Amino acid sequence: MAEELLIRNVRPAGGEATDVLVRDGKIAAIGAGAAAAGATAFDAGGDLMIPGLVEAHTHLDKSFWGMGWQRHTAGPSLIEKIETERRNRRELKLDPDRQSQRLAGQMVGKGTTHIRSHVDVDTEVGLAGIEGVMAMRERLKDVVDVEIVAFPQSGLLVRPGTLELLDRALALGSEVVGGLDPCAVDRDPKGHLDAIFALSQKYGRPIDIHLHERGEMGAFSMDLILERTRALGMQGKIAISHAFCLGMPDVDHARRLIDELAKERITLVTTAPAASTAPSVMACTKAGVVIAGGSDGVRDSWNPYGMGDMLERAMLVGLRNNFRRDEEVELALDVCTYGGAKVMGLPDYGLSVGCFADLVILPGENLAEAVMARPAERTVVKRGRIVARNGKPVGLDA
Repeated sequence: MAEELLIRNVRPAGGEATDVLVRDGKIAAIGAGAAAAGATAFDAGGDLMIPGLVEAHTHLDKSFWGMGWQRHTAGPSLIEKIETERRNRRELKLDPDRQSQRLAGQMVGKGTTHIRSHVDVDTEVGLAGIEGVMAMRERLKDVVDVEIVAFPQSGLLVRPGTLELLDRALALGSEVVGGLDPCAVDRDPKGHLDAIFALSQKYGRPIDIHLHERGEMGAFSMDLILERTRALGMQGKIAISHAFCLGMPDVDHARRLIDELAKERITLVTTAPAASTAPSVMACTKAGVVIAGGSDGVRDSWNPYGMGDMLERAMLVGLRNNFRRDEEVELALDVCTYGGAKVMGLPDYGLSVGCFADLVILPGENLAEAVMARPAERTVVKRGRIVARNGKPVGLDA
């Protein structure tokens, strides 16, 4: 017998109130045809309904979530942050399985239904992070979808043996090849990109590259990524996270890069940073570049901030881009929903009949107000099953 959920009196994307029937994890009917004898009924009371929030860039394995307050001691440079993180991982005995479940549970409570997590692989931690997050996602597979990026946080070529570990992480089932600052960290842009593109081709996996490099250095690395994408026919398979260089003062140069990204179907992921340059969401959108949102680190060695809430991230995207009009704020929300779904290649995502019933129901007059107010009263539906109420996951120790 089909498993059915009837959501009554709900307003998809802030439209008119209607009924939505979910059958076997997918939206089966909306409106007049949304009725079924014996279906579990849920009255939304006129609340909004949006598709599940998508966390397209985070680090589940190394959050301090649930460990009490940890003093933030990282230095200002990238290398100092990496070294501090490695020390904290040892001294605090971070358990990737435990910590990833704690943070994933928090994210589910806030409405996230899909997560792309960059998981550290290096010669010190080995594959423990990968194995821990894999164990967690198997337990939580009915609650949230987690995609793993095998990520060389400490550098790839500067730490001999990391490349072989990255290969093993992909063999274990990591879905995405990670990269990191080819010039600034590995100091060998050709060698770094040759290595990660070779792994991508070997395993048939997409790539997601952290590109913190600013200004002309970042633009140079981005040009090399564009060059390889064209040469290898890998359009639609490459994501660049952060892409700080696209906020460079040379607007014409940034615009040229954005146009090239659109042509090669390279996607972007932004965290809407407060203290770094960042790609313009409006400029990217107008050029046809898909851009998603992510929290990056949440309460970890790098960053004491964050609630694992992608509605909060949508607000930060709006603030960073000076969005004020309702339609602009809706674009910020789109970055944290449909944009993330496109970057992760999620099938059947959205609010139409036939889409997976990954949904968030929450108060608000319209979508812009929901982003501004970020109400705690959220009901989260995953594949047609209620997995969180009032901001808390159901039956899960977060």
